[in-house]
Amino acid sequence: MEKIWIAENYESSNLYQFESFVSKKYNLDFPEYNELHKWSITNLDNFWESIAEFYKIEFDKNYDYVLKKEIPFYKTKWFGGAELSYSKHILRHAKINKIAIKYKNESDDIVEITWNSLLEKTKEIRDILVRCNVNKGDVVAGYLLNHPDAIASFIAVNSLGAVWSCCSPDFGVESIVNRFSQLDPKVLLAHKSYSYNGKIFNQENKITELEEKLPSIIKTVIFDSSFNSWNLRSNYWIDFELYSVEFNHPIWVLFSSGTTGKPKAITHGTGGILLEQYKSHSLHQNIVEGDKFFWNTTTGWMMWNYAIGSLLCGTTLCLYDGAANYPDIGIQWRFAKEAKINHFGNGSPLFIASMRQNIKEVNQQDLSFIKTIGATGSPLSIEAFHWLQKKLPNSQIISLSGGTDVCSAFIGGSTKLPVYAGFLQCKVLGAAIQSWDEKGQEIEGETGELVITEPLPSMPLFFWGDKNFEKYHDSYFEKNKGVWTHGDWILIDDKRGILMQGRSDATLNRNGIRIGTSEIYSALDSILEIKDSMIVDLNFGSNSKLVLFIETESELNAEFKNTIIKKIKNKCSPRHTPNLIFAISQIPYTISGKKMEIPIKKILLGQNVNDVISKGAMRNPECIDEYLVIRNQCLKSLDL
Repeated sequence: MEKIWIAENYESSNLYQFESFVSKKYNLDFPEYNELHKWSITNLDNFWESIAEFYKIEFDKNYDYVLKKEIPFYKTKWFGGAELSYSKHILRHAKINKIAIKYKNESDDIVEITWNSLLEKTKEIRDILVRCNVNKGDVVAGYLLNHPDAIASFIAVNSLGAVWSCCSPDFGVESIVNRFSQLDPKVLLAHKSYSYNGKIFNQENKITELEEKLPSIIKTVIFDSSFNSWNLRSNYWIDFELYSVEFNHPIWVLFSSGTTGKPKAITHGTGGILLEQYKSHSLHQNIVEGDKFFWNTTTGWMMWNYAIGSLLCGTTLCLYDGAANYPDIGIQWRFAKEAKINHFGNGSPLFIASMRQNIKEVNQQDLSFIKTIGATGSPLSIEAFHWLQKKLPNSQIISLSGGTDVCSAFIGGSTKLPVYAGFLQCKVLGAAIQSWDEKGQEIEGETGELVITEPLPSMPLFFWGDKNFEKYHDSYFEKNKGVWTHGDWILIDDKRGILMQGRSDATLNRNGIRIGTSEIYSALDSILEIKDSMIVDLNFGSNSKLVLFIETESELNAEFKNTIIKKIKNKCSPRHTPNLIFAISQIPYTISGKKMEIPIKKILLGQNVNDVISKGAMRNPECIDEYLVIRNQCLKSLDL
């Protein structure tokens, strides 16, 4: 498989500068990226201290030690005794009349927000929080759009040493309560309405219901999503106190998807996130001051928190609020052109849909300023890699894989390495990634379980309310003692990089031959009549059936089915052709954009829907009824 992108001008990249810094400091040489990576995971204390020194982290109280490693990893201590402020580092690049944010929604023109205006709004929100006696460690909850209001709110909360947690307005009330009731938030920040797919949704009744069901809330602050209350022409500068907190003080609480049970309240530390975001944005995406950074997200997905980190590097943060395909799939590409975005991040489905429609907006002439294309949420198909690279030959495709668990990536990009279609470039620095077989042995060149054998400072401090780390231990350390098991199925190739194969609990096993669901999806991406797909392995005892669901406008006749089977047989494996194929109106997704393979599998095997799925955590809950209609046919095929 040939390289589709080759690194040029490595000596001008942030990674080269960091490599030179480490080489000089420790009198080392790293001819290959893998050697730098190996040093970073075998010298964790030196590596993370080098990150702190290279980025001139401002410790308001210095650390006594860098690392005290323990097993399990959640007992590990980082930068003991240190105190710092995340917001202080965000504001290091803030300058009067400099553009901080470019914002666009579905219907209006781009709104530019200067740092003057942003800090004036931040101070306004901060004053409200102070009057509510919000102190260090108190939780402030957001029910907010991907809007500058949310950025100002976060900085206000963080500046006080309070803990941030946020969900997007598309979450249902019960899903919000399931999350925020674990945290006892003192203040709720909410938008009273939002627009999606051209429709306006009023939130006021939902907000009232939340106030009733969250008795800890003493104040609700409601935004109207317009800029009527903003001073967009502010010409003066506002300073306010930025409280320092301990290195391991909580910065925010993120939540697992919650589609199959009560969501886990994943709590991250201030210092660990700060160091991780400098590393990930600067070294692995090569962001520099003055760049414009965009990642399509909502406030309920970890990529919102990840995107905030770009401000640490002095970017202009570009926000889009609305559906990614309204009024058409080209809307965010047109935003990229108008805002001159340098780093364009999105979910893999948008890139695949853009390829399928071969949209005119994606071309080198209009988007020559895009340096990197970031893809996450699900594996990016080989076909989409080739299409994007052909359309934007100077852009580096950086496919990321990580998760809410670390609010970052384990696997990402490198300016020192080529890009091969379908492969993620590298293990990121400091992340001790391995692939293990079922016996717990490290393997390369074949598919295995993604494990992390050394701690990372961005691993969760704890799950909020999880006494004795029981849920934490069960989530990551139960399967393989002493190492973090992430739940992904990967193949490590020593030359081309890392191939993501889907969730390990959704792996398709046929007579001992296991492949990931992403291999099936990648194969089907080349069939233009298929808009989307999902495959599940229904196994009950010794009986097992592969069931494929496809979104299509074409008739699913015998000829079409044969085309599908032939494609899977040739591109994947004859053993992994589906036993049943159904045309379906929608593939079910979580709000954060994950295919719901495991919940659908459980439903098709006869489990009660309410025991398996929280519809308020789904993007399209209305589609579940279709799967209930199909269920009897699936059970009959298993002789159940």
